[in-house]
Amino acid sequence: MTTDPVADLLTRIRNANLAKHATTDVPASKLKAAVLDVLKREGYIADYSKIKAGPQGVLRVTLKYGFGGEKALKHIERISTPGCRIYRGVKDLGRVLDGLGIQILSTPKGLKSDKEAKKANVGGEVLARVW
Repeated sequence: MTTDPVADLLTRIRNANLAKHATTDVPASKLKAAVLDVLKREGYIADYSKIKAGPQGVLRVTLKYGFGGEKALKHIERISTPGCRIYRGVKDLGRVLDGLGIQILSTPKGLKSDKEAKKANVGGEVLARVW
């Protein structure tokens, strides 16, 4: 059992990306699926699917690479941890890498990227930063 499932998800994606694997498997949960939805909408992963295996199932994440094996996902890091929660209002959301990256936020309207949160005019807990 992990104490921080989001950090576990991000670490598994980061490690598979560094090793240039095509896919990686993660234990399934609704929160992890929502994080993967945001990553897919923003173009950082190719796809993901739920596989029935064991009591909770597995999420198979298909990583995305460009021409010549160039990684679509250069950097992924956890910001808010269970021991230190980081919250930002909509006016306090800064740009990541001058607009080339995103922040994943847990808002009252669900998990959103910082761009989607600004359009919906909501803030929330900053889960991760990606570019």
